[in-house]
Amino acid sequence: MSASTQAHETLSTHPSSWPRGSGRERDLEPVAKRAWSWKLARIFGIDVYVHATFALLLAWVAFGQVAAGVGAMVRGLALILTVFGIVVLHELGHALVARRFGIRTRDIVLLPIGGVASLERLPEKPREQLFVAVAGPAVNVMLALLLWVVLAVTGARANPSAIGSATGSFLSELLWINVSLAAFNLLPAFPMDGGRVVRAALAFKLEPVRATEIAARLGQGMAVLLAAFGLFFNPMLLLIALFVWTGAQQELATAELKRALVGVPMASVMLTQLRVLSASDPLTSAAELVRTGFQQDFPVLDGTELVGVLTQADIEKSLAERGPSATVASAMQRGLVTADPGDALESVFERLQLPHAVPVVVMRGHFVLGLVTANASRDFVRRRLAQKTRGEPFAKDSPPW
Repeated sequence: MSASTQAHETLSTHPSSWPRGSGRERDLEPVAKRAWSWKLARIFGIDVYVHATFALLLAWVAFGQVAAGVGAMVRGLALILTVFGIVVLHELGHALVARRFGIRTRDIVLLPIGGVASLERLPEKPREQLFVAVAGPAVNVMLALLLWVVLAVTGARANPSAIGSATGSFLSELLWINVSLAAFNLLPAFPMDGGRVVRAALAFKLEPVRATEIAARLGQGMAVLLAAFGLFFNPMLLLIALFVWTGAQQELATAELKRALVGVPMASVMLTQLRVLSASDPLTSAAELVRTGFQQDFPVLDGTELVGVLTQADIEKSLAERGPSATVASAMQRGLVTADPGDALESVFERLQLPHAVPVVVMRGHFVLGLVTANASRDFVRRRLAQKTRGEPFAKDSPPW
């Protein structure tokens, strides 16, 4: 099955193109490698990984077919590998449609329960959300139709009893597996594809956060039903139910987070007490500022033009590789984004939570006014959520940090 697409939107995330209409983009950095995963391929510019636990699934299938003979074992392994190839195509359907709307996909990870395409953000418009959600199941429907045509041309029967049969038609089995994948993923169990369709439909009438909350609650209800069926019919449904429940819980947390970010401008979070470096400055000068606790991240200018951002990690790495003679220009990151002090913090928050995220430079015209860092943005959100827990209203105008 396909575990679904997911957009990384929580405090701990998730490994991004910048949301359209937010900051100005420049040379974005590749994302970090997946833990406990091996890279299989790069398809349409998207890295495809397989999780280490996938090997356990192959071993389990092989062991289960040992008694039936080598032929059955080979067929079983071939079927599993083919199905996961289909899952990759399913996730690529989501990813390529998302790309059509300006949203990149960090990677696709194959897990024993299916695949996850990690979109860097969800589409903002309900119509776009709907297209991205149905793209995966649509791939399965098209593959099923293609297999049906092949079977019809060859005179074979598309018999549903082929599923699970060690002697039936291999192509017929794949046809019905595709039908099953499409139908299963369209169950209204958010954050699976069907649940995302429900949220997109709700978002036509409701504000996005409220639509997410309703879809997530529905997803948790579906998780309970899946768990109940799993207890009596198929233990694998228990694992899927856990995935759905956990995913829905994360989406609820994301909805709370977004509610806390509504109306917050960059000026409320940006660090204003900072030094700006020149590209020609020695790197040791920046290291001394970091050592004295003055600052960790620095905007870098070449004359009056902003040309990069230098972080503490960049300083340490470059000094170790190039020595004390290195300059700021040799260590800085040219991939950066700028924002106006009135721009919404929500538009860049997700990006700031990525590993090795580069701070956002807040500017007015050609003048650097401040930096919005990952730590500052997280602390701001925690403070807002704590206010909500205590029942305190959010302040409309927070002072600059």
